[in-house]
Amino acid sequence: MVLLTLSYLLRQTNDKENQMTKEFIKIGLVSVSDRASSGIYEDQGIPTLKNWLESALITPTQYVARLIADEQSDIESTLIDLVDHECCHLILTTGGTGPALRDVTPEATLNVADKEMPGFGEQMRQISLNFVPTAILSRQVAVIRKQCLIINLPGQPKAIAQTLEGLKDESGVVKVHGIFAAVPYCLDLLSTEERAMPYLETNAAIVKAFRPKSAVKATA
Repeated sequence: MVLLTLSYLLRQTNDKENQMTKEFIKIGLVSVSDRASSGIYEDQGIPTLKNWLESALITPTQYVARLIADEQSDIESTLIDLVDHECCHLILTTGGTGPALRDVTPEATLNVADKEMPGFGEQMRQISLNFVPTAILSRQVAVIRKQCLIINLPGQPKAIAQTLEGLKDESGVVKVHGIFAAVPYCLDLLSTEERAMPYLETNAAIVKAFRPKSAVKATA
């Protein structure tokens, strides 16, 4: 009986370890651009997002990328597909957040949302204002659809890294927190008994994830 119990416990431990090693986050990357999607120039949005994420994340990651035009219906259907069918945990968009008539990414994002997360957009503008006064023209939003966090990012590659990482001094000390520091804990809060969310870990040299002490897990 003791041997059977021990064998069962060992099997449970191995199962849990296997689940941890198999844990990954699935991220949708959406670049919204009329000219890039039509082939006039090469898209820089998706490569910039992927390069930054690969340097910033420790957790194994799967990507689903989409390059689309500035059409609100296309943006909405793309976001719905990435959440409802691809089951992404996180979606980052770039492009289409300015005041131009064709900039409709925020409108599309809000239309597919269950909840709005206004703090992300507020913080992005706060960060960007340290670099350019035209940051007040940016209209990025962030929302939750089901168990997915969707964040609009700027269209300029340099601004993408700035808003995700935040503002640092010459020695690398953070002066203004980047928005990605809050992403891991936001995803934790979306977890349910039916569908657990991945425990997202970051490279602290790029961006340090913030969690309350009670939410921090011991990792190997």
